Amino acid sequence: MTAPVLYLSHGAPPLADDERWTAELAGWSADLPKPKDVLIVSAHWEDAPTTLGSTTGAPLTYDFWGFPQHYYEVTYDAPSAPNLADDVTRLLTWPGHDVHRDEARGLDHGAYVPLKEMFPEADVPVLQMSMPTLDPRGLFEIGRRLAPLREQGTLIVGSGFTTHNLRWFNPRAGSDAPPPQASAEFDQWAQEAMRAQDVDALLDFLDKAPAAHEAHPRTEHFAPLFVTLGAAYESGGLDNKSVIDGFWFGLSKRSWQFD
Repeated sequence: MTAPVLYLSHGAPPLADDERWTAELAGWSADLPKPKDVLIVSAHWEDAPTTLGSTTGAPLTYDFWGFPQHYYEVTYDAPSAPNLADDVTRLLTWPGHDVHRDEARGLDHGAYVPLKEMFPEADVPVLQMSMPTLDPRGLFEIGRRLAPLREQGTLIVGSGFTTHNLRWFNPRAGSDAPPPQASAEFDQWAQEAMRAQDVDALLDFLDKAPAAHEAHPRTEHFAPLFVTLGAAYESGGLDNKSVIDGFWFGLSKRSWQFD
């Protein structure tokens, strides 16, 4: 059976304290076929050329600052995925495009924070891959080339945030405060474009979406979507469903599944 493809909004480390969101992630994974392994692309790892993380069990990468100490003591000891790394290397090696390895780099919070909620037993092998570019079409092509992994049961996950402007973050207002208008407008546009399977509009989101530059002052949190779009488009089409929606401190946590 062809594995689905996911784009999820991953949250900061305090996501673990949000009972609603953690329940949504757990419920989502309960409805998925258990994957053979997971290939995850996080907004928090940009590295060119394309680089694969540890296949030898490197510790987590705590790529955040200023949080209480207990967030730096979280562990997630998922098995490594050396065979998947070999497959990714083969699929993504072509003239002008190489794949490197970084055995010292463990999963960052864009990977382990959501996976800890979705696969809490840490019994699914995980491999993280960098984004070598933020260019939507370049990432879409990478996704297309990764599509054969779906046939062997690999769950391809893009982990970002559907809107991501940290100037909106106001802890005094609470996580359920109404979102800024720009966040709500972009979220609605993204959902409509995804429902219409409008790849061209999504790839050109900076020019096509309302409030795009406010929703994404820098585009790294929307960029993982393009890897997932490419993988879905190449091997099964863009039928999708919005599995999680709503806002968290003004940021859209909308997440999609492609079957």
